[in-house]
Amino acid sequence: MTEFKPLEVFEYPRPGVQITEENLYWKNLGFPCAFKEFGAIDYIDFSPQEPYNAAVACSAKVQIYSTANNKLQSSFSRFKQAAYGGVFRKDGNLLVAGSEDGFLRLFEVKMSRLLRIFKGHKAATHRCNFTPDGVKILSFSDDKTVGLWDIPTETRLKSFDEHKDYIRAGAVSQSSQDLFISGSYDHTVKLYDTRTGSSVMTVDHGVPVESVLMFPSGGLFISAGGTSLKVWDPVAGRLLSQVIQHHKTITSLCFASNGRRLMSGSLDRHIKIYDVTSYEVVHTLNYPSPILSIAVAPDDKAVGVGMTDGLFSLRHMKAPKAAEETKQKKSTFYQYRLYGTDFKPTDSDVVVPEKKKKIYKQYETYLRSFESSKALDTVLKDKIQRDSPEITISVMMELIRRGAIKAAMAGREGESLLQLLKFVTKYIGDPRFMRVLIDIGLILLELYGPKFNDPETRKMFQVLKDSVDNQVLYMQEMEEIQAVIQTILVSTYSQEDEEEMMLPKAISNAIPVQT
Repeated sequence: MTEFKPLEVFEYPRPGVQITEENLYWKNLGFPCAFKEFGAIDYIDFSPQEPYNAAVACSAKVQIYSTANNKLQSSFSRFKQAAYGGVFRKDGNLLVAGSEDGFLRLFEVKMSRLLRIFKGHKAATHRCNFTPDGVKILSFSDDKTVGLWDIPTETRLKSFDEHKDYIRAGAVSQSSQDLFISGSYDHTVKLYDTRTGSSVMTVDHGVPVESVLMFPSGGLFISAGGTSLKVWDPVAGRLLSQVIQHHKTITSLCFASNGRRLMSGSLDRHIKIYDVTSYEVVHTLNYPSPILSIAVAPDDKAVGVGMTDGLFSLRHMKAPKAAEETKQKKSTFYQYRLYGTDFKPTDSDVVVPEKKKKIYKQYETYLRSFESSKALDTVLKDKIQRDSPEITISVMMELIRRGAIKAAMAGREGESLLQLLKFVTKYIGDPRFMRVLIDIGLILLELYGPKFNDPETRKMFQVLKDSVDNQVLYMQEMEEIQAVIQTILVSTYSQEDEEEMMLPKAISNAIPVQT
């Protein structure tokens, strides 16, 4: 009796995911600790000093979360309206935050005391920061001004009113006491020098600016707005690079890995991590809701993410040694030894060949017994359709080769017909399966065309028709694009031919005629 040959599943090429050291590094981030607040998380900042507690501005308060035990440590609630942009001073002892009423409030972190209230802005102050010397504060307000405040005297030293719209972003240079930048909804980013009392450079981002960032060295700065972030050279006053990796508005920027990586958070719920030398994406983090703010603790100890639905996510970086130890434990747990596998028979031994019973898969068992309809039913199950559609296609191709595909598809009603139509509708636009499924679709029309009077059958075929119409429209658009490309290529080739024809004439005209 001829032995049954198992079905060879046709393997389709799939793009492989490249695993890099960056992917492995950022996958060491632990499971997120989630905290639900009453309002959207406007801003997050980590204390520069250990244990790197996180300040979270939301609703009418600034919450301090401990990264040591993942619990709420203290709360600053001396706000009459919404609180914005709570930022630590570099020694971690003071924190300043803006608010909807335009006031700046300065707090002592350890004692949770209110020390100063800076009044002067006429609209909401969304961002503020300390100068590098720690004795002054910069504020960026919706009244289109930037204020420079003196902490000891609680007075405004200077006011910069060069923007024409809300100012929602600002950053301070860490390499100079006098330089800072501001980003506005008037699409511009301005670089200021406090010694001159005005801006020294203005660049146009093209869309409202949501976030700005200055490199620690002070040589470059970054602006983010819309779906793009741009890198600027303040010395030359020109654009160095433009990166578009998000498909919704970028809301926040921060540095990671001690300035070697850049992170951008967006309303598309993704965080992109870039290499600052090439601005290529090295890793992506996904979150369940649109992102408003991101922050990274020193040495990447923790990553904080604030979202529009009031969710604050805190993830800690695992120690590499701990990750290696867990791998070693898992590998030793599964170690075992089979005895007798190293036995080698001698010439005097009689070796009895071992007959192993072949185990066939369920659809192969049905194919072996020529039960075509049951074989097709087996590979039309939801799990196989979703995870391994190539198995379903391979069975269909085998039934077509045997001439049994029409018999396998005939006589279907209800759920069995629905599963077949669902598979054809889902994958008829896939280039890998299109050729086979077009034949399957034609057989479906032949078998079940007379039953279009049935409402359920008509509804299922209407969905298939819509899917085919979408593919036809797609092909028409591709043909139009192809025609445009051919036109461009033809015109390019014709210009090159004209130049080649004109070149010999020019050379001949340039050669003097000897008399």
